Amino acid sequence: MDPEGNSKHAILERLLVDKNAEPVKPPLSLLEDITNRFSPHNQIGFGGFAVVYKVGKYMVAVKKLSNTYNIRENKFHQEVKCLMKAKHENIVRFLGYCAETQGEMEDYEGKLVMSDRRNWLLCSEHVPNGSLDKHITDVSTGLEWRKHYRIIRGICEGLHYLHQKCILHLDLKPANILLDDHMVPKITDFGLSRCFDEGQTSAFSEQIFLSRGHFSPELLRGQITYKLDIFSLGVIMMEILIGEKSYPEDEKVVASWMNQVVASWMDRLEALEGDTQLEQVRVCTKIGTECLDLDPKKRPNTGDIIDRLGKTGIVDYSDKIGISSSSVEQVSLLNGLKKEVYLLDVTCNR
Repeated sequence: MDPEGNSKHAILERLLVDKNAEPVKPPLSLLEDITNRFSPHNQIGFGGFAVVYKVGKYMVAVKKLSNTYNIRENKFHQEVKCLMKAKHENIVRFLGYCAETQGEMEDYEGKLVMSDRRNWLLCSEHVPNGSLDKHITDVSTGLEWRKHYRIIRGICEGLHYLHQKCILHLDLKPANILLDDHMVPKITDFGLSRCFDEGQTSAFSEQIFLSRGHFSPELLRGQITYKLDIFSLGVIMMEILIGEKSYPEDEKVVASWMNQVVASWMDRLEALEGDTQLEQVRVCTKIGTECLDLDPKKRPNTGDIIDRLGKTGIVDYSDKIGISSSSVEQVSLLNGLKKEVYLLDVTCNR
């Protein structure tokens, strides 16, 4: 029995139990031990910049950055900084990081040279239900609207918290939103994130990393503002409402999406429980389209979005006392959305 090993493992156990515990700096040796030396059998995800491992019996995920020679050190520091500041129910919980450098002899142009090998790793809670992109399916066969709405609202709550903490995510997309056992969304992957100073509202970057369909046009000019995340949020909301992944490639796509929402939910009036849920569909669609405005100044901020969603969350007492909404009232609400679609079509065709 290895008392020291048990003591090291207890660090992770304590972090998972104590929600108020601060992130730690586990040694590389511990992370190698709990991932079985980064065994392929423990892999649960990978990308161009990192491989993610699940830690055996623990609800812990270890993200090991790849090709660290090509990653600027301040970029890793920026990600850790953002993660240290982000503590919210709708953000994946950060447990700690490892930043160790080892000297290794390597062949360079036929000669053995000593090089520094960077070991950069991030530890977080393991979120078992995978990413949102695996759950975006047609709403008639996928999740019921109540769960769709909770996911939308949770993402908005998480993004609102980040913006309050002066954090820009800059890579918000379904693949970077994880779902727990109760389908609670948690924003993850802060590899491209920026921490603004208090009062700062914009920055410029010559290094642009694009996720197809989820970036706003001004990013092509290197302009970085909070409204970049708002555009990405709009794409995600429309994808959830429509039930499929889409890519906004022209100025008429918003009107097209709204038409799809109306057509989709017209066939599902019976699936919605009372006027409250139908109003939620309408408001979410309206917010989603506003987030996709090509003019960043016209996009809503997260505070406004949270307020508007909050007003649709009032309990629908007609469900509780056995009174169902009439189909006439439901069609009336959808016709209101249809009118908004028509006005948007007219605007796009001018």
